[in-house]
Amino acid sequence: MNPPQLTPQAAGLDPAGLPQHVAVIMDGNGRWAKQRGLPRVQGHRAGMNTVRRVIRACGELGIPFLTLYAFSTENWKRPAAEVSFLMNLLLEFLRRELKEMNRQGVRLRRLGRRDRVPPRVLAQIDRAVKSTAHNQGLQVNLAFNYGGRREILDAVKKAAKARTPLTEESFGRHLYTAGLPDPDLLIRTSGEYRISNFLLWQLAYAEIVVSPVLWPDFGERELVAALAEYQRRERRFGGVEAVRLPQTVKRHA
Repeated sequence: MNPPQLTPQAAGLDPAGLPQHVAVIMDGNGRWAKQRGLPRVQGHRAGMNTVRRVIRACGELGIPFLTLYAFSTENWKRPAAEVSFLMNLLLEFLRRELKEMNRQGVRLRRLGRRDRVPPRVLAQIDRAVKSTAHNQGLQVNLAFNYGGRREILDAVKKAAKARTPLTEESFGRHLYTAGLPDPDLLIRTSGEYRISNFLLWQLAYAEIVVSPVLWPDFGERELVAALAEYQRRERRFGGVEAVRLPQTVKRHA
């Protein structure tokens, strides 16, 4: 039997005050495994189950955009066996979850560079993106082989080639996230206070909530707690008065 659908009202949240875009640094898989005397890769596998839970919960709550930091440009420094496991884990996740993502109306988008990623992994990501392209529910942006500094450098190169007047708005059109609203809320798990080269341009005015919970243990309760904390914040964007953003946005880039 499927669990009951999560709604803002049932979670004690204001539907009009939910963030439009939630970004997540999924941290703590290795520590979760170490605490249990397991290999690090088992923490990554447990974390995959959390990805499934969070996607489902955000979709049910009506959050339009979710960006997950899945693999950074710095993660290539990890042991080759762990990198290989992560690549295969993504393949497994996309193959197993594609049907469910389509059932939920999830649309997948990839953020990051294509270089160094094995062709079979890129092909599976591309298939999932194409298969979900017409869905109208939650858009999940998978930051894979992603680095914030690299993204900005790539955008600078594109902007230079464009030879058009450069503004913050026009520069944003050259980022990997072109067409997406900036994140309203950044959640980082495992209690670490770093943004780890993630969405450096886009997080300028995001609210940050750090959860002490390791990613494999992060669930619906922790997500709701982060959203409730977000709703207690006053967003001023450098001004004096709190700003209430419009809740009607273009759902897909």
